[in-house]
Amino acid sequence: MKFSANQQVLVKALNIVSKAVTARTTIPILKGILLRINENGILTMAASDLEINIEKKLKVEDSEPGEIVVQAKLFGDIIRKLPNSTVNISEQNGNVLIHCAGSEFNIIGSESDEFPKIGEEQQPSEKIIFDKQTLTDMIKRTSFAASIDESRGVLTGILIEMTEANLNMVALDGFRMAVARENIKNSQVQNIIISAKILNEIGKIVSETETNQENVDLYINNKMATFELEDTKVVLRILEGEFVKYQDILPKDSNTRIVVNKNDLLDSIERASLLAKVGKNNLIKLELTENNMEITSKSEEGNVKEDIIISKEGNDLVIGFNSKYLIDALKVIEEEQITMLFNTSISPCLIRPVTGENFEYLILPVRITGN
Repeated sequence: MKFSANQQVLVKALNIVSKAVTARTTIPILKGILLRINENGILTMAASDLEINIEKKLKVEDSEPGEIVVQAKLFGDIIRKLPNSTVNISEQNGNVLIHCAGSEFNIIGSESDEFPKIGEEQQPSEKIIFDKQTLTDMIKRTSFAASIDESRGVLTGILIEMTEANLNMVALDGFRMAVARENIKNSQVQNIIISAKILNEIGKIVSETETNQENVDLYINNKMATFELEDTKVVLRILEGEFVKYQDILPKDSNTRIVVNKNDLLDSIERASLLAKVGKNNLIKLELTENNMEITSKSEEGNVKEDIIISKEGNDLVIGFNSKYLIDALKVIEEEQITMLFNTSISPCLIRPVTGENFEYLILPVRITGN
């Protein structure tokens, strides 16, 4: 096996493939990157942690077919430190030789027999097409609400719900829930759950991949999902289990409805949270009266009060929240004005756009006890 390629091209490919390399494994081959050259002079770089497999294809020069696995960290460090010039890589007696300008490395390689072959035997399935920007936006608008506790199973994932007319993504962790909706027609009506952590990596890969292709293709087979973007392929395992019936959690009515400027609210909450007591779940208090929202927080260091102009319908209300949960939701909303719906001081708050329904954020309150 041998090939030549530009150093910067190799670095960009490594940055994508390396996202599937794990240092927390006792299986040596999973710490490596597969280098495979085919008869047509195409280099495939691949890495896997058994949950996600990433492949990147490149056209290279002066190639001879073959394959070998290199230690990901060492190989990546070497390539990134080389000058921006042509890199010549070849295999010789199980070792990998790397030449670039005046630099020459000889590193140990491994046979590729034990390298994972996730998804290679999948049967073709119907294609679901995402606009690149839509996919990355929907991941951004939901992934923060997924649980980071690995023991919570499907709650560490994002539900991708495909109906005939819509595509929805949903994440929740028991304290807040995020729902993103887009009008995308689907020939298949189905639901899958994918790890939020992995979907975040897919979002980064899509953003980092330089291509004129505007769409990302998704294929679903049995327990696997495959995302393809031009010369990049990501194969991952679908989380097994039944997702929460999230529609049943969304409030059907409200006693208090306000419309508020999103940026004004976010700025005020961020300032108020500076004094929120850590021991009180980052507690801030919202008091809704007439056309005003008063945001307060106290700590041993002092107290803070913020006033915001709002448009209110319904009852006055005093309610407490973990400021982090409100901030997380507000940061991913692009709309200038938002609607917030309330019932009681112990009922969830629902954040929606003023018009349309492309997002909904449900946030549980915190009980106020003599704050």
